[in-house]
Amino acid sequence: MAIVAIGIAGCKKSLNIANPDAVSTLQFWKTAGDAQLGVNAVYSTFHREGLCRWNFFATLIRADEGWSKSGDPTIIANFDQFVVSDYNYANVYDIWTDNYFGVNRANQVLDNVPNITMDATLKNQYLGEAHFLRALFYYELATFFGNVPLELRSSLPTDKPSTSAQAAVWAQVEQDCVAAAAVLPASYTGNDVGRATKGAANALLAKAYMQQRNYQAALAPLQAVIQSGNYTLTTNYQDNFLSTTEFNSESVFEFGNALNPNDTHDDDTDVGAEDNLNYGSSIPPFFAPPQLGYTDGEARRWPIAEFLKEKTTNGGVDPRLATTYLYDSTDVRGPNYTQIYGQTFASRYGTTNVSNDNFVWFAKLLDYDNGQAAAPGNFEIFHSPNNYRFIRYADVLLMYAEALNATGSTSSAYQYVDKVRVRAGLAPLSTVMPGLPQAQFLTQLKHERITELTGEGHRWDDLARWGDLGPALASRDAGFKNFVVGKNELFPIPQREIDVNPNLKQNPGY
Repeated sequence: MAIVAIGIAGCKKSLNIANPDAVSTLQFWKTAGDAQLGVNAVYSTFHREGLCRWNFFATLIRADEGWSKSGDPTIIANFDQFVVSDYNYANVYDIWTDNYFGVNRANQVLDNVPNITMDATLKNQYLGEAHFLRALFYYELATFFGNVPLELRSSLPTDKPSTSAQAAVWAQVEQDCVAAAAVLPASYTGNDVGRATKGAANALLAKAYMQQRNYQAALAPLQAVIQSGNYTLTTNYQDNFLSTTEFNSESVFEFGNALNPNDTHDDDTDVGAEDNLNYGSSIPPFFAPPQLGYTDGEARRWPIAEFLKEKTTNGGVDPRLATTYLYDSTDVRGPNYTQIYGQTFASRYGTTNVSNDNFVWFAKLLDYDNGQAAAPGNFEIFHSPNNYRFIRYADVLLMYAEALNATGSTSSAYQYVDKVRVRAGLAPLSTVMPGLPQAQFLTQLKHERITELTGEGHRWDDLARWGDLGPALASRDAGFKNFVVGKNELFPIPQREIDVNPNLKQNPGY
């Protein structure tokens, strides 16, 4: 022992060999290929549970268009009933965590790519994509949590950023969108299709302005998208929700999903499986009907009446209804004819479940391609390849109409609503309701957004922007009887974050 002790005492150096299998920033961020891989990793954030699953509970189920009778009472409490007691509820925490994963990945691109020697145009494109994606993640954080820390460089373990006011977060979204729009191309070809474009940056900028009710500022970026000539409404509305018609003429920005047939994971977080991850959406099993999924998220029946208010010009039912919902009368002849994944509604669920909110389901985010299941009867999958169209051109047109109306140009707004209605086979609004006053035009526009965008995750933002969130919505969504104005517009800041960072402040009311 004495000899060993003497030997140890005599050692001047310790063995310190770098792990040859571990890639650090000393080896990475050197080439244009590294830059591309870094940007691709930011897009991969869309496949984490907070963004490909729980985001839709926060936007659809929490809003008055959806509800939950899940066997998990925490889903009901946090996403539907506004009875929030656990400030660390995992599925809300995932939304926080995964958006910050995206922010940090974008920050790494913005910190390191400027130092790489490479083609200047391509470098600017990659930086523009990172600015856009960081803006998108902060858009989500501002929407869901409001007052959040702004991290604008690669994170360090010692970081303890302070809470930033929601207004400052919106300002950062705007700044990033402007930077992105200045350098991003108008379109892509080949394998690059689906990357962020100038149109996507301008549309997100407009959405940020709209949520702040700064309608005047929203006009210019919306005009830029419309006047670019790069977007048109698809002839077939349903093409916006099929895996076979992705990145079509109406797509301004969508979350690109893909099926990895060798993957069995829920998302892209599995340690040790980084080269064989899930690149699809995991929402379909949670929104699919009974026998075909868990049915944790369901649709309210009341919006169906909105679709039935008007006939098409040839006397038919608004075709968007059958694309938006699965329910007993998707086929107007009733449950004996309505198809649910290759079987009639009646054969699956009977003919008595047709009078209340039960047995109505959102269809647009499912994998079954609106009734044309590749294998009828199969349980929905966790790695759906069907892309999520986050911003469609129809949404841009309706936002522009809303901004024009809000700024006193109601007569000029009609033409943009007309484009959306005519695609659905309805008569132009300028023909059936000409000369509406500003307030009545907004009321009609709320109807138009229901029939065009229900089930796509925009309803919560709409209600917030219009100032309509509140207990009055309980007449069509019982969960809102618990809604506290000034509190439930936002989720609580996760308590675990506050515990490790005393510079964070909890949201009002919690």
